Amino acid sequence: MMKLRYVFYSLLIVVLAVSCREDDTIIYPSEHSIGEVTHTKYAGLYVLNEGNMGSNKATLDFLDLELGKYYRNIYPSRNPNQIKELGDVGNDVKIYGNSLWLVINQSNKVEVANARTAVSRGHVDIPNCRYVAFQGRYAYVSSYVGKISEKSVLGAVYKVDTASLQIVDKCTVGYQPEELVVQDGKIYVANSGGYNGMSSLGYDRTVSIIDLNTFTVTKTIDVGINLFRLRSDKYGKLWVSSRGDYDKTPSNLYVLDNDKVESELNIAVDGFDMIGDSLVTYTNLNGKPLFKVLDIRTHKVVDSNFLKVPEKFPIKIAYGLMIHPITGDIFVMDATNYVSSGKLYCFDKYGNYKWHTQTGDIPGHGCFLLRK
Repeated sequence: MMKLRYVFYSLLIVVLAVSCREDDTIIYPSEHSIGEVTHTKYAGLYVLNEGNMGSNKATLDFLDLELGKYYRNIYPSRNPNQIKELGDVGNDVKIYGNSLWLVINQSNKVEVANARTAVSRGHVDIPNCRYVAFQGRYAYVSSYVGKISEKSVLGAVYKVDTASLQIVDKCTVGYQPEELVVQDGKIYVANSGGYNGMSSLGYDRTVSIIDLNTFTVTKTIDVGINLFRLRSDKYGKLWVSSRGDYDKTPSNLYVLDNDKVESELNIAVDGFDMIGDSLVTYTNLNGKPLFKVLDIRTHKVVDSNFLKVPEKFPIKIAYGLMIHPITGDIFVMDATNYVSSGKLYCFDKYGNYKWHTQTGDIPGHGCFLLRK
């Protein structure tokens, strides 16, 4: 890990010495100590901050778990020749192989960088891109295709060669697709129909199933309106959330098995993550975030008030949640007021508060980096 530490420092010095932006302005990352060191096979956590739409303020932060430090906005200093920096609205971040994949929604691109240095190796132009998943030599990116100001069109999943960063195929799915999962030779895609909510079309309510070999939709599953999150548990079942209609129909959580709906749990959910047989959810109700734990096997709530959030450091708007695969620590991203710096909170596996730190604007997505 010491090698990784010095890679970050030395790379910063080198790139600043040899190149800079056209206006000679270098944006240096800020550094904060979290006062805790964690030694596991995971070196750190990347946090992608969305930034406000139209402001070109998507930023990338890095939590170094072995040094106990949090670095804000590391991307500009790693890539001083990129005039527009990271882009407009960071929507997803994943590591696959040695590459860091950053889905930048309103900039209509997927930025691909070295996973250890965050130095860009190129990008893929994909309209209104949303989320990314991987299988073999390919990345699969969900896309709204059209813009909110245009007539609503069916969305798509783009197939990208991870080596050449070239689009090699495209499969049409439902309206405004969101998260996707690759499993058992298929891609499962949650369709939201978010642009259609106020129109005669109405929200989409389906999960599209794409056969990986033919790259065509072979089946659609009717689930619930305005689908969003989609994750697979260790038993191979799929958990998909619905955002509802923001009025009379509340958000919900469904379990899919054998390509059909097994359970409708009637639990309000904005997001979730899982570890072992536990699934941790969050939702923002009446101005207060609530955190629950479900047993994946029974689908029952086992703790309806899980995280012990300190009164003097309240979470204002829970906007993302990740669980450390080994320690079980829970990381919660707080969007605060959506217009200024957010926060990253850390709780232990029992829900006890550990620390929090400031992030970029609207933190919502993250991925863990393995040590070499």
